[in-house]
Amino acid sequence: MIKENYKYSEITELIIKTFYSVYNKLGYGFLEKVYENGMMIELKRLGLKVEKQKQIKVFYDEFEIGEYFADLVVNDSVIVELKAAENLLPEHEAQLVNYLKATDIEVGMLLNFGKEPKFKRRVLSSEYKNHKKS
Repeated sequence: MIKENYKYSEITELIIKTFYSVYNKLGYGFLEKVYENGMMIELKRLGLKVEKQKQIKVFYDEFEIGEYFADLVVNDSVIVELKAAENLLPEHEAQLVNYLKATDIEVGMLLNFGKEPKFKRRVLSSEYKNHKKS
């Protein structure tokens, strides 16, 4: 079996393992903040650099027009957006893609701590971005 090698796959694999570990310990039904705190603890235990609620500015041309706060940023290379919803919706994925557009980060993970744990990985290469650095 050939294993495909994605950008930051070693980090995203650790994030996925951590996601299932936290889900198995906590189960379904908590608010996103509870899962965020659990993920933070476990990712740091693995020796990863983790920032939660990291401020990211959004620009329109040279004008700052807003900001958002990424749930988790791991090793300055992966944005992790957490949900505790019944299902992942297209809007959740669009939100993650927009977060990637607003940064120099190219890899994002969408993790849903719903009734059934689910995740999605998205990559937005720099050549597809049109933004100003924050």
